[in-house]
Amino acid sequence: MAILRNKKITFLLILMCLIVVSPIANAQLGGLGGGLGGLGMLLGGLTNIFNIQGLLMCSVTGTVSTNNATAVPPFPNAGIVFQCTGQNVSSTTTNANGVFSIPTIGLPFSPSTLLSSGCRLVVTTPLTACNVSLPAAGLLMAPLSLVGTAAGDGLNIFSLVPGAFGLVG
Repeated sequence: MAILRNKKITFLLILMCLIVVSPIANAQLGGLGGGLGGLGMLLGGLTNIFNIQGLLMCSVTGTVSTNNATAVPPFPNAGIVFQCTGQNVSSTTTNANGVFSIPTIGLPFSPSTLLSSGCRLVVTTPLTACNVSLPAAGLLMAPLSLVGTAAGDGLNIFSLVPGAFGLVG
């Protein structure tokens, strides 16, 4: 039983690595496809994968302001939740450089539905965790934008990034 569970965990870890790396490989191949090795068929037919990536900075906009005279540091260890229609779909934490990635498999949305249905990113860690002079109340939220797609071998991979974060509440 433990061996079977370890095989499942190993398979899922390999799958997640392929999900994150495949948009990069597809871009390096010039979008020629075929580099996914039948992964979509292994998953049982046509599969949509949404990969949300971004950089979160320690500011009320979550970004670096062009007229800001001081450097804005990244927001490390910030909790981020991907929400659609008011429900939490997936979550992650930023790394030490404020970078995050949320790969999501099997959402019942097309990209156009996902972008028009109020799906968004919500930063659950208060801004005071990265800078005590920032507001203690409210959450940073951002809509999503589609920046690229890759398709092949039964997989559709949609790359999304957050739009401008804003302080809500």
